Amino acid sequence: QLQLVESGGGLVQPGGSLRLSCAVSGRTLEYYAIGWFRQAPGKEREAVSCISPSGGVTNYADSVKGRFTISRDHARNTVYLQMNNLKSEDAAVYYCAVDPTSTRSFCSMTVGGRYYGWGQGTQVTVSS
Repeated sequence: QLQLVESGGGLVQPGGSLRLSCAVSGRTLEYYAIGWFRQAPGKEREAVSCISPSGGVTNYADSVKGRFTISRDHARNTVYLQMNNLKSEDAAVYYCAVDPTSTRSFCSMTVGGRYYGWGQGTQVTVSS
């Protein structure tokens, strides 16, 4: 049974860094595209980043380009989101999900749709 568990969130000051982890069990990660999404109170869930099954293609929301980096470790069946220079507007609950329909060199930045297996999320708070 597929299970995704996010971790690594916390309280950080503006300009600080966090690394989120998405541990996948029940499936072999290398066959799936993985997406990171976030949802702030009162706002819709939005796509933050995704990585193709091969790891060769990554996409980012404009708001995080140059600050966030997504990566995957097939040996650990885990996907990471390194977040640097965090801003107050990055505060949200962050979720990961898998897309089993992607080709090897594609990942979708569309919320929902192809993605499933949502974890419980990890809270990121950015405040001084």
